[in-house]
Amino acid sequence: MSDPRVERLADILVNHSMKVKKGERVLIGSSSELAKPLVLEVYKKVLKAGGHPTVNIAFEETANIFYNMASKEQLLDFPKAKFFEAKNLDCVVNIRAAVNKKALSNVDSQAISQRSKILMPIQEEIVNNKRWVICNFPTNALAQETDMSLEEYEDFLYGATNINWGKVKKEEMRLKKVLDKGKIVRIAGKDTDLCLSIKGRKAIPCFGERNMPDGEVFLSPVENSAEGEIYYDLPAIYQGKEVLGIRLKFKNGKVIEASAAKNEKFLIAMLDTDKGARYLGEIGIGTNYGIKHFSKDILFDEKIGGTVHLAVGRSYKDAGGKNESAIHWDMIKDLRNGGAIYVDGKVIQKNGRFVI
Repeated sequence: MSDPRVERLADILVNHSMKVKKGERVLIGSSSELAKPLVLEVYKKVLKAGGHPTVNIAFEETANIFYNMASKEQLLDFPKAKFFEAKNLDCVVNIRAAVNKKALSNVDSQAISQRSKILMPIQEEIVNNKRWVICNFPTNALAQETDMSLEEYEDFLYGATNINWGKVKKEEMRLKKVLDKGKIVRIAGKDTDLCLSIKGRKAIPCFGERNMPDGEVFLSPVENSAEGEIYYDLPAIYQGKEVLGIRLKFKNGKVIEASAAKNEKFLIAMLDTDKGARYLGEIGIGTNYGIKHFSKDILFDEKIGGTVHLAVGRSYKDAGGKNESAIHWDMIKDLRNGGAIYVDGKVIQKNGRFVI
């Protein structure tokens, strides 16, 4: 018997997140065959909406095989067919269904960085010019990563996605008004005192149109404005690698000092990917208080109410950002125990709770 929650999520993805219209071309992609139930439901909903669906199911193992076997020529080859496809799409739904969350843990970080540079035009074409949404499908690997059973993880996921996103939108608009009028944001907390300018930048409330689950208000800070330091007490995970105890020091917007208690070499390699990798591309404030459990999955964790996340690397043009980079790495700061966010000297959040 099919799970009605899967059909409900598919309906949200197609009709709320992407708003598929008649005649539009929609790519339904998944990282593994395990997402078949949701892929099929999304496929049906796209057809019902009058769209033209295309399915792209990958085998998770191919990434590891590629990085272990690819020659330099293959590593640096630009996939022209994928770029053509990206230019001719209207919508993309990326369904992540991990088989092994640690599949790339032992892959050379330099190779990952090089490949990211090659694929950047395709990523930017989709991110900046198309309607897209990312979501998870429950798998044992994702459940294990969060120390849950598969059944518990299903409840965790659908409880965070199958909600009234119209109501979420109304609540986030209050925070947007404060940020749109603001000039300087200050983040204070354990080993953290960081200021950055948001003058002239537009705050974007997120209520299920890009990420699923959702629940954040973000913007791109002025590129050369970050001053101070920040300590990330939660793990930062990128390309399958977990980095612990990250400390960053900023001057004139740039990371001038970086360290980590675990996988520091990987952190430095990613920050050295290109010129833009040491500048901030995003500041996001989590608003989803229904997500209480840290899951080692940025799709959920950056939305946790009472946290703030800062991304090094690529910014979002629709948020006024100008920073360009092959990477976009969100790192989460927990403010629920002694932290605060200020806008122009006025506290707007204390100990993880809004006071506006």
